[in-house]
Amino acid sequence: MERLNWLVNRGVDEERCGNEAVAMVPPDVPAKVRRFHKQIPGFRATPLKSLRRLADMFDVGGIWVKDESQRCELTSFKVLGGSYAIYQLLKRRLGEAGELSFAELTSPRVREEVGSLTFAAATDGNHGRGVAWAASKLEQQAVIYVPRGTSPARMGAIRSHGAEVHVVDGTYDDAVEQIQHDAEDRGWVVVSDTAWEGYEDIPRWVMQGYSTMFAEAQEQLVGVGVPQPSHVFLQAGVGSLAASAVAFYRCLLGKHAPQFVVVEPSKAACLFESVRIGEGKPYKFAGALDTIMAGLSCGRPNPLAWRVLRDCAQFFVACPDYVAARGMRMYAVPLEGDPFIVSGESGAVTLGVLSFVMQRPELAPLRERLGLGKESEVLLINSEGNTDPDHFRQVVWEGAHAVPPGVTVSAASG
Repeated sequence: MERLNWLVNRGVDEERCGNEAVAMVPPDVPAKVRRFHKQIPGFRATPLKSLRRLADMFDVGGIWVKDESQRCELTSFKVLGGSYAIYQLLKRRLGEAGELSFAELTSPRVREEVGSLTFAAATDGNHGRGVAWAASKLEQQAVIYVPRGTSPARMGAIRSHGAEVHVVDGTYDDAVEQIQHDAEDRGWVVVSDTAWEGYEDIPRWVMQGYSTMFAEAQEQLVGVGVPQPSHVFLQAGVGSLAASAVAFYRCLLGKHAPQFVVVEPSKAACLFESVRIGEGKPYKFAGALDTIMAGLSCGRPNPLAWRVLRDCAQFFVACPDYVAARGMRMYAVPLEGDPFIVSGESGAVTLGVLSFVMQRPELAPLRERLGLGKESEVLLINSEGNTDPDHFRQVVWEGAHAVPPGVTVSAASG
């Protein structure tokens, strides 16, 4: 039986953390990113929702959910990174050092100067859809590679924005490798949320694009009288979302930043295993990566994200699929008075983990190390909505991936 595993990151380094955070999301960047995003037609801040009754049940001060299921029409945060990266790419092609408006980007002048471009991305669903959406808004083309087993619903959502979709006979990591080769041969511009040797600027822009989400959340928390979260639970595939959050809060609050809990699927726990090995470098996670958390099904950490998480994130969790499924059901069937939230597998896993931490006696050591209590304000990111309707119904309606009876948890050394 699969178990939930956790470890404390012994490699946290305060000085390196501060340097990596500033390099990733410099203090002036979030405001620039938000100015760009606010110009996109139909763009608006997503809501921050309070699970007040659940917080009372768990005996914590508050549980706050940044609900990215309502981001534009995409039901995912990923559009934030893809759109900002494409914006920066076009600026570079135009030789523009300053900021450009969205109207200028879509103007005939810009179209004539940059020509017709094809943006390419490998994805397990949401990132590719975000790139396709941004490309369509800028009247450019997109080609998206997806791994074997990607659901028809996810591929259909990408195609709905006019992109070509190609299925690679392999994992997400195989799709990343394949698109590198094909893009070079065909003159496509790769917009990836993970980096490799000689390719770092675009993934960094993607991660900076995510800062809009955290800037909104922090503004919304302050608006309801909460100065900052005490804990942030962050789902991770290659680690870009998690590292963006960590960098944002470290730059904003320094050593007073929240505690960070990085959550991965047990079947794709590349960051967890890299921390457990403890040699300070990222390792590939072997296996088929066959988790229901399609958005987190990644075997290689993003090297840029790894450096931030290695130096800054205090806790790492690797959890079975049933933890994510439990989180989906908790969002879909809330306590009376709490809001109903539509959350997919990758979006709900952090709530599932929080529920295990607060309710399982075997996890008391982790709960105590985290210091979760009446003064705690916990921030969760619902990173996606119902992106795979058939599977969503299987989990929420039919109880697929139920928590096994007698399940146990363990702490790994690290």
